[in-house]
Amino acid sequence: MKRALISVSNKEGVVEFARGLEELGYEIISTGGTYHTLQEAGVAVKQVADITGFPEIMDGRVKTLHPGIHGGILARRDVPRHMEQLQENRITPIDIVAVNLYPFRETISKPGVTMEEAVENIDIGGPSMVRSAAKNHRDVIIVVKPEHYTTILEELKKGGVSREMRLKLALEAFSHTAAYDSMIASYLSRLNDSYLNDNFILAGEKVYELRYGENPHQKACFYRNMNPGSGLADARVLNGKELSYNNIIDTEAAWELVKEFSDPACVIIKHTNPCGTAIADTLEEAFTSAFAADPVSAFGGIIAFNRRVDLATARKAGEPFMEVVIAPAYDDEALKVLQNKKNLRVLELPLQKNEELMVKTVSGGFVIQEKDLDEMEPDNLQVVTEVAPTPEQLKELAFAWKIVKHVKSNAIVVARDGMSIGVGAGQMNRVGSANIALEQAGDKARGAVMASDAFFPFKDTVEMAAQYGITAIIQPGGSVRDAESIEECNRHGIAMVFTGVRHFRH
Repeated sequence: MKRALISVSNKEGVVEFARGLEELGYEIISTGGTYHTLQEAGVAVKQVADITGFPEIMDGRVKTLHPGIHGGILARRDVPRHMEQLQENRITPIDIVAVNLYPFRETISKPGVTMEEAVENIDIGGPSMVRSAAKNHRDVIIVVKPEHYTTILEELKKGGVSREMRLKLALEAFSHTAAYDSMIASYLSRLNDSYLNDNFILAGEKVYELRYGENPHQKACFYRNMNPGSGLADARVLNGKELSYNNIIDTEAAWELVKEFSDPACVIIKHTNPCGTAIADTLEEAFTSAFAADPVSAFGGIIAFNRRVDLATARKAGEPFMEVVIAPAYDDEALKVLQNKKNLRVLELPLQKNEELMVKTVSGGFVIQEKDLDEMEPDNLQVVTEVAPTPEQLKELAFAWKIVKHVKSNAIVVARDGMSIGVGAGQMNRVGSANIALEQAGDKARGAVMASDAFFPFKDTVEMAAQYGITAIIQPGGSVRDAESIEECNRHGIAMVFTGVRHFRH
């Protein structure tokens, strides 16, 4: 007798799969909701309790953890003693296991979910059956994804499932349980405020394959974190083709920066650096200023908004060639305007703070850190010069400080009137970044403010800033030569404040 055990949380295609197996002569056994689904569909199905001779107990916590089930799954058909023991214990081999697990991610994503509710949705019997079948995949077909049902039925009709396919299904099965366990570990870690444990587990599910990676000769895929939360992988694509690798990285950079602002804001990103950032009374004005900051670099860039996009803003943003627009929402008419550009990716994503850990791979391992979520507290600023910044200058300094946090180090940002007018990024020395930012700002730098992501090791950056007419500077402080920079500021009447916090970004 051929036997299949089917117990799934995802009921997609399960009735058709069970009927197909029934036609091929398989006896179907099942549990709980799957049993009732199959029975109501007219499939001849037995309950697991009929096989084990033992009822489900403890509210279903114990039902498949029984030798009658696991013996039938784990017995090796090429080991005579295994087969003898099946006969001795009146256990029928199980040839197919179709199991997927309780929706733990969906459970812990519910608002107000309690720890007790989450724990009750931790599947025990399911992962045990999946792992048992995957371990014995040469003799047992394990399937955790409904998308394989049709293929399996077709191969069975032709004489059997190939060894290559069985191995592929086993890999998927172990990946399925590994990802499931990682969600549970992550959830419990958050409850204990202990993200960085002795073992760090990272798991994701594929969103889609990318045409290529950063360059055409590199393969790449886009994965969604298995843990609950709302990030770029959860964005709704309202127009355009799938994102490329570079689109994904740049869009994340734009989105993280635009979320820094409470005023209507627009950020334009090119190669992960903000070439234009602005805040204004309206979103349309913010876009106009952000684009004007560096229209040459903005071409083909990524636009991020922190407000619902209205018609006037959409008309302006839809004029130049851009790769992506991302915002928390769009007016209907605004969306129609943007959708007229068929290749423009239009993304919608709720504005939420994302506190996921940052992971960067290195040879043979990876490093992990918390996100840089530090926000400048005005009361913690230290005015170190004879001239103190005016309230208006403090506002501009706070704006520039938020931007410089998202610019590749060494980073210098020049700003005025709620917009960036010069950005120096990723240079090997700070004076090089300052030179780029100030030259880009040009005459607009006179009366503007400047932000630096780290301290000035020499006074040369201040000297350059003074030549361009910068009136106030914000920087972390902490150099052994701070006194030289402060003295140079005093000599030119420039206000300088220390934050005590740096924002390196690599």
